[in-house]
Amino acid sequence: MKIVIVGCGKVGTSIARELNSEGHEISVVDISRAAVNRLSESLDVLGIEGNGATFEALSEAGAETADLVIAATARDEVNLYTCLMARSAGVPHTIARVRSPEYTDDLYRVKDQLRLSMSINPELTEAIEISRLLRFSGALEIDSFAKGAVELIKVLVPKDSAVNGKKISQIDTLRGRVRICTVEHDNQVYIANGETVIYGGDKVSIVAKPEIAAKFFKKSNVNIGKSRDVILLGGGKVSFYLAQRLIKSGTNVKIIERNEARCQELANALHDAIIIHGDCMDQDLLLSEGIERADGVAALMDYDEENILISLYIKSVSKAKIITKINNESFDSIINNLGLECVINPKTLTGEYIARYIRAMQNSMGSNVETLYRLNEDRVEALEFRVKEKSQTTKAPLSQLSLKNDLQVICISRGAKIILPQGDDSIQPGDSVVVITKHKGLKDLDDILRR
Repeated sequence: MKIVIVGCGKVGTSIARELNSEGHEISVVDISRAAVNRLSESLDVLGIEGNGATFEALSEAGAETADLVIAATARDEVNLYTCLMARSAGVPHTIARVRSPEYTDDLYRVKDQLRLSMSINPELTEAIEISRLLRFSGALEIDSFAKGAVELIKVLVPKDSAVNGKKISQIDTLRGRVRICTVEHDNQVYIANGETVIYGGDKVSIVAKPEIAAKFFKKSNVNIGKSRDVILLGGGKVSFYLAQRLIKSGTNVKIIERNEARCQELANALHDAIIIHGDCMDQDLLLSEGIERADGVAALMDYDEENILISLYIKSVSKAKIITKINNESFDSIINNLGLECVINPKTLTGEYIARYIRAMQNSMGSNVETLYRLNEDRVEALEFRVKEKSQTTKAPLSQLSLKNDLQVICISRGAKIILPQGDDSIQPGDSVVVITKHKGLKDLDDILRR
């Protein structure tokens, strides 16, 4: 695909690096010549110095023949205007980086008028990822479908699990409300069926509503964990978004922030959180606020060095799930040797989210793919389809359809109803259908059928 990226800061650079690695034709635009030169010299991209919100700069970058424009400057208003200008130039798809909580909350009202394909908020994206990891602290990976109504959760099965040595057909799936999708055994990945046997040490992915998944893991003696008392170190945008999500899920949240004015802002906006004015690097303060007893801690301060150091300290005094925010990718080689439990890079995460969207968009040109996840080190794909009126899959119940091997229909979303289908269930026009498969490049729901 031909893609124009406006903004060569950390987010724009991360996006460009991710998309360039996947073979897309990239042009970048920024008002800073130094930023453009730095990016165009490090990657195989075309660099344009100029104001990316103007038709002239967009045209010079090739927007009139581009498939997508991504606006990732530091200013929300510029990004939104850039997307509007790109649309006027005939660009079929646009993505805007929008950071402000006020704009994020209101964007749905004008998304159609702006004709935005997608908006991305790096801080909100980071908060969503962290909240998932804290909610199911034992999960290896979590992906969501059907607008977040169901989740695909991968866990490690312990030796003493109730499902160890059992065929899937023998496992209590809570009256069909849990679907076991994939099993990793001896470095091989299997699309699960009733005869698949699960052993301790296997990595298993299930799909279910979050609350049902928790019940299943408890019944199966798989310790998925849940963080009920969480301390957030730093009171920036990520902490604000994260606190909102955690409080909504019933988690007790405490935020420690050194800036007194920011503490007052957080206290006014987050009535159910405890806001502490103090230095997050003060070990005595952390101990007095119960860091030893916390279930989860997220180090979300502005400086990577502080986040790394305090995470190492907390690891020495607490058994909490520790999330560490790192912005500088050059620290990766050092961090890998420190044993930090979970490291989040918001800029890289933004690039990955946009790349995932573009993969789906690329795969869906001329098809009905809405979402695409690549799982199990790219050996498995999970695809979400919107069912067309004329689909061959709507003509009979699933048990009567000739489905390909290594493929499973794991979820059907019908309005507000979520169905984990059995053989007698059928697909209907307008449904959203999630399929997990080892076959690559499915472009239409009918592709799940044997020819």
